[in-house]
Formats: sequence, C-alpha cells, structure tokens
Amino acid sequence: MPDIHIHRDHDLGLVRAREIAWKWAEEAEKKFEMECTVIEGEDSDTVEFKRSGVSGELVVAADHFDLQARLGFLMGAFAGTIQGEIEKNLDALLAGGKPAAKKAAAKKATGKKGA
Repeated sequence: MPDIHIHRDHDLGLVRAREIAWKWAEEAEKKFEMECTVIEGEDSDTVEFKRSGVSGELVVAADHFDLQARLGFLMGAFAGTIQGEIEKNLDALLAGGKPAAKKAAAKKATGKKGA
C-alpha cells in the first residue's frame, strides 16, 4: 500500500495549531467524505481520519504538523494527486494562521524586492 507522509513546521503554538487542525478536519469531512476523530492530548492532538481506501492521522503539536496516510490499492494509483491536494489544503490553512504582523512584514518585504 502506498503511504503519504507530510511534515510542516510552524510557529503558531498549540492553541492556534488546534484551531487549524479542526478546520482541516472539517474540510476533509465535507470535501472528501472523511470520518474524522480528534483526540486531544496535553502536548499534542491527533486527528484520525478514514474513508474507503484511505486512513491515517494528523499529529498536531505546538511547532509542527505531521500527517501519515495509508492508501488502499485503488487509491494508490492517485497517491501523487492526493498528496498534492492534502499539501495544498494544509499549506493554505497554515498561511491563513499566521499572525497579521508577519503577513504585513512579508508583504512589505515583497514590495521592496519588486521596486
């Protein structure tokens, strides 16, 4: 069975990371018809997800996300596409989770480079 592993470091802290993980789980349930369960821990949470042909977990910590997914035989043919979609969704949520001051600084720096 093909496996997917995605790791993303962040500096959001556990509270904000939890919010993002819950939003990711909600989107996975709606968009991909996943069944998601959130298991809260003291230092990290685990979002378990599954549907026909796919199962896995997203570990949510104060400084990183770590996603492991196992694909069944039929879904394995689409491993690259599935991984790309998961990465796109998770990266978009992480980009939206950064503090406003960092976004403004990044825009300002980008503006200077283009000038």
